[in-house]
Amino acid sequence: MKHHKVDILGTPVSSLTIDELFSDWEAVIQEGQKAQVCITPVNSILAARATARVQTIYKNADYVLCDGVPVKWASEFLGTPIKQRITGLDVLPRIFPFALKHDFSIFLLGASPGVAERLKQVMEAKHPGVQIVGTFVPPFRAVFSQEENEQMIQAINAVKPDILLVSLTAPKQDIWIAENLAKLDTHLAIGIGGAFEVAAGMIDRAPVWMQKAGLEWFYRFLQEPKRMFKRYFVEAPVFIPLIIKQRFNTRSDRL
Repeated sequence: MKHHKVDILGTPVSSLTIDELFSDWEAVIQEGQKAQVCITPVNSILAARATARVQTIYKNADYVLCDGVPVKWASEFLGTPIKQRITGLDVLPRIFPFALKHDFSIFLLGASPGVAERLKQVMEAKHPGVQIVGTFVPPFRAVFSQEENEQMIQAINAVKPDILLVSLTAPKQDIWIAENLAKLDTHLAIGIGGAFEVAAGMIDRAPVWMQKAGLEWFYRFLQEPKRMFKRYFVEAPVFIPLIIKQRFNTRSDRL
């Protein structure tokens, strides 16, 4: 699990290719280890910068993946390029055939009612024999009650999945995993973001040319303008000057 990480505003972001990542995950599960995976867009990095609790979670997480063109750009601007941008939309289509190949089981936690069940149906049809051993949709809340939390933990531990996919939005999903991983009978807990709907065919992903051109954010905004406005037009503009400041501070420290 040891790999190079790049400091982006105090958050250590993993520098891995997706092939290296899945090779690591295979070892984590087969060796009976536990690992937390955070898929980290700009809003999560800004949340970590503003809240010590969130930053501590990212510093302690085993994998903090580069979710978003701005994060990849920041690493290059800072002179420490991250190997590959890896989003939840990149991970999710690969994780089901990966699980099938290695006989790993998967549990789906979160998203809106009906989404996880739909994703389960789609992936079982696409990958016959894949073990999706359970789904659970918690209520939409900023903070779960103790009873709600116990229900989630019990549902997961009843089936002991090798892989737990958590779709509660970042950084909420990362906080939940960090606070509960020790109680969970699973090996790999991944905060996957809003990728369930896309993988289930309920929301379209951007065309490949837009992904390669760094315009996937704009496609997402057109699909969900109310939900994405703050992320792309409030938080992203704040991020850029902070990265410029980090670069000059780093350069000053070296002089």
